[in-house]
Amino acid sequence: MSAPSSSDTRTTNDRYPTRVSAEPALIERLEPTVWGSEASAGMYGAQELHGHATNGFSRVPDLLTPDEVAGYAAELDRLAHDPLVRADDRCIVEKASAEVRSIFEVHRISEMIAHLVRDERVVGRARQILGGDVYVHQSRINYKPGFGGGGFSWHSDFETWHAEDGMPTPRAVSCSISLTENYAYNGCLMIMPGSHRTFVSCVGETPEDNYRSSLTEQEIGTPDQDSLTALADRHGIAMLTGKAGSATFFDSNCMHGSADNITPYPRSNIFIVFNSVDNACGEPYYAPRARPEYIAARDFTPVR
Repeated sequence: MSAPSSSDTRTTNDRYPTRVSAEPALIERLEPTVWGSEASAGMYGAQELHGHATNGFSRVPDLLTPDEVAGYAAELDRLAHDPLVRADDRCIVEKASAEVRSIFEVHRISEMIAHLVRDERVVGRARQILGGDVYVHQSRINYKPGFGGGGFSWHSDFETWHAEDGMPTPRAVSCSISLTENYAYNGCLMIMPGSHRTFVSCVGETPEDNYRSSLTEQEIGTPDQDSLTALADRHGIAMLTGKAGSATFFDSNCMHGSADNITPYPRSNIFIVFNSVDNACGEPYYAPRARPEYIAARDFTPVR
């Protein structure tokens, strides 16, 4: 893919250019993190929303009850062993072990998870953060089995969603709901608090059908080591441990990742991305074509 021409006003005026320069860059963000009023009624209080705006993420220790955790864990197990699901393009397996790594568009595969998406404890918080109606940009289950569950390199989701899905601004939030205990040693989510305020422009053009390899091991769209070091030195690294049933809501531009799981203790979570209906995706900014619908939704119907 060649760099966008000067006549392409969409990319020429883009505040977040990426994958078009031989040199990385740090670009400070202008858009807010919390778009709703801190005084608005909802699941979050003003102090929690302020913390989310400051750090780029917020924790909900007991989003699900123990009975709900057990029910959703059973559903994840059922999906992972369903031969029809495993044969579907939406199912991604580990390169080395061939175990299930992720299942995408899971809210359209599982009625249980579709119900969870509509749960006010989940979508209500997303509406508060993003300041209005939201739709599901992406949903998936992440499995990280013991003795071999692969990690996720440091990255900003917004960099990929902007470059490959056409998301205009970082007005999206992810909800990661843990169905297993998250320890510091079994590949827990790591976030650089405050990193959401800086966009890292990455090097390397987007190849055709990049998603086919990036979903198992991302290379294009990953920040350079100097940029990561600068962000880590500035913000530090938070290891988000916690019990099953806890949840983390985090901004689309947070720098985050997770290590491989070499312990006996599996880690699995339900991952739902909510995007503002006022931030709906268009054509990709820096990719030959949009990714498939099951990875980046083109149905912008608000969640009700």
